[in-house]
Amino acid sequence: MAMLEVKNLGISFGGLKAVDDFSMTIEKGQLYGLIGPNGAGKTTIFNLLTGVYKPTAGRVFLDGQDITGKNTIDINRAGIARTFQNIRLFAELSVLDNVKAGLHNHYPYSTLSGVLRLPSYRRQEKAMDDKAMEILKVFGLDGEFDYKASNLPYGKQRKLEIARALATEPKLLLLDEPAAGMNPNETAELMETIRFVRDHFDMTILLIEHDMKLVSGICEKLTVLNFGHMLAEGPTAEVLNNHDVIVAYLGE
Repeated sequence: MAMLEVKNLGISFGGLKAVDDFSMTIEKGQLYGLIGPNGAGKTTIFNLLTGVYKPTAGRVFLDGQDITGKNTIDINRAGIARTFQNIRLFAELSVLDNVKAGLHNHYPYSTLSGVLRLPSYRRQEKAMDDKAMEILKVFGLDGEFDYKASNLPYGKQRKLEIARALATEPKLLLLDEPAAGMNPNETAELMETIRFVRDHFDMTILLIEHDMKLVSGICEKLTVLNFGHMLAEGPTAEVLNNHDVIVAYLGE
């Protein structure tokens, strides 16, 4: 069974079809890329998959479960987490607390136990601290657990955002232009991080990206979007050599 099945998805804004008849299948454990020119509809699709927008047509299935039209919280609980092109960390919170923010659905305690600092609260806090540190260690951020998130270098903020998303224990991780604003060294390190996340967490990953070096280096399969329509799909090398893709996207 596929991890994600998107069937004939569409959405219109004021009569304009931003995405029309879009279909895509991503297998479990796959590292998949969604590419296309600016304004092609890529982020709109991410917003449809995560419940920010509700589709006007089509269905979305996550690991066999129909999640079409559900809200963002329910979709996150079903198993989709995302990062954003513009980093959205809790800038004034510590690195540790940013990751703990992603753990709360899995470590519930009552308001009363929290207010009174009861033993059940302290146990849950200790468990969250331990789990958050375990995740931070994977990303090499455990030595900076008490830093303010805003004080991390840009590349490490990107890593922290991925770490926080993983703390929600997703089945599918959506990365929205993870290399945006990175220098070549940071991008190379990010590529290794994404590969490691896929392998270490047995994760399925869908990413939007404009950096073709990153896309060709890590994505096993691509879908190309143009003006809200699918232009091409298939193995990465094959798609990047497709004449229509070169004309529409690479500008040659």
